[in-house]
Amino acid sequence: MRRKIVAGNWKMNKNLQESVALAGEIKSALAGCPLCGVEVVVAPVFTNLYAVAQELKGTPVAVAAQNIYPKPSGAYTGEVSAPIAKSAGASKVILGHSERRQYFGETDEFLAEKVDAVLAENMEVIFCIGEVLAQRESGEHFQVVEQQIKNALFHLPASAWSRIVLAYEPVWAIGTGLTATPEQAEEMHAHIRKVVEDKYGKQVAEDLTILYGGSCNAKNAATLFAQPDVDGGLIGGASLKAEDFKTIIAARA
Repeated sequence: MRRKIVAGNWKMNKNLQESVALAGEIKSALAGCPLCGVEVVVAPVFTNLYAVAQELKGTPVAVAAQNIYPKPSGAYTGEVSAPIAKSAGASKVILGHSERRQYFGETDEFLAEKVDAVLAENMEVIFCIGEVLAQRESGEHFQVVEQQIKNALFHLPASAWSRIVLAYEPVWAIGTGLTATPEQAEEMHAHIRKVVEDKYGKQVAEDLTILYGGSCNAKNAATLFAQPDVDGGLIGGASLKAEDFKTIIAARA
């Protein structure tokens, strides 16, 4: 059964007090609001994870970490492991975001290690994939996304895919105000589903949730979510305002 998910990636925004306040606003905004089967996720910075998880305790809103290091523990100064993130209240981890790939040099092979580390803790992975503008303009976008999926995820058994969510984020549309058209988003999402089907079969592909990210906001969410292979969104800036986030969730409901 394919799931409907709207996840807010807060990135490096909001201090401790602001994060708790935003979580409280989201909790209030969604109180009495029928989610109609939509799973809601927020991803604060590491230092605020526990406090946000406590604020949202008893609500249907899940908490995700924005990243992890693939070792369970050890002499890795400044890093956070999957078990530590889980102990702070995270049930999911965002991996493969273009900002991690671009600014921190994360490769598909390194991301495969991270995926394994998250799954070992029985947590879920929200795995980001997407092309830069030059790759789209040269017609390489399908191949680029396909390789990202194959290199980081195709070592997994079919059973693991019940805990994998994919998020297509065209890099040229992240934080730029540009958005893939609904047709472009659907075309890529359908391609992604076919790539997974060719490896794991129709059932795994049909059950797979694929989110769209990349300047998805309260104004364009409904048209994007209306596409048959777009199952929800990974939301950046628009998730930092509770009312906008609520509008996006309602668009998916």
